[in-house]
Amino acid sequence: MPRAAVPWLLIGPSLVLAVVVIFYPFVEIVDLSLHDVSPFGIVRGFVGLANYAGALADPVFQGAVLRTLEWTAAVVGGTVLISLPVALVLAEDFHGRGIARTLVLLPWSISLAMAAIVWLWSFNGDYGMVNAVLQQVGLIAKPVQWMARGSTAFPVEIGVGILVSIPFTVTILVGGLASIPGEIYEAARIDGAGPFAQFRWMTLPLLRPFVTIAVVLNMIYVFNSFPIIWVMTEGGPDNSTHILVTYLYELAFRIGQPGLAAAVSVAMLAIVSAITMVYLRLEEREAA
Repeated sequence: MPRAAVPWLLIGPSLVLAVVVIFYPFVEIVDLSLHDVSPFGIVRGFVGLANYAGALADPVFQGAVLRTLEWTAAVVGGTVLISLPVALVLAEDFHGRGIARTLVLLPWSISLAMAAIVWLWSFNGDYGMVNAVLQQVGLIAKPVQWMARGSTAFPVEIGVGILVSIPFTVTILVGGLASIPGEIYEAARIDGAGPFAQFRWMTLPLLRPFVTIAVVLNMIYVFNSFPIIWVMTEGGPDNSTHILVTYLYELAFRIGQPGLAAAVSVAMLAIVSAITMVYLRLEEREAA
């Protein structure tokens, strides 16, 4: 057997699996997006780009696109900003560090749907814990119907999205901090570098690849995150909290427009791919 064929033979099973699991469904979705499909999934006729044109003309789709970008940027940005100091603390050697790490990572074991249900109860306008606490400390005079308006419901969902994303991000950053050798900090202290200088010129540059991984993975994950918004508001009230994935679900399984939903799915893939590529390209330029 030629030596050059050995690597292809070794990765062959994985390539076949990737084609079956990823490529074939993608081709099917693209094909559906170019056809008129009945609510029961029966392909009736070729319509070209009509489904894409219909989606672009829909004000709900336009709002969902902008809201998805806002949702992704706010959740990913907020998660990284909060997770970094938490990871720095957990990376230190202190009494009870194992317990602290367990408490931070424990919410990761809870499903997103369950977490969304708990927070939905907490923000209930009539008997929720949040209103009770805010009234007790005097921040509000009467209960607030948090989920009744998009102006309050969507920021609440962003906050929940940040909280449930922290454990995963902290895990990545703690692993990155553990890979940094302690000798360089000892040398920096001998040279007179203070804690801030060490963080600015040593920790951040060495941690940058792990931050990039955390941002990219969270970006893909959050962009397609369905349970939080669907469980808490189902895209309402009046479509004011829809992001693309909840809008897609409603098109496919409530309104009964699989062809239009397939077009939205392809558009989602194009958007998240473009965002990820732009971010990675900017990171490459900064690193250079």
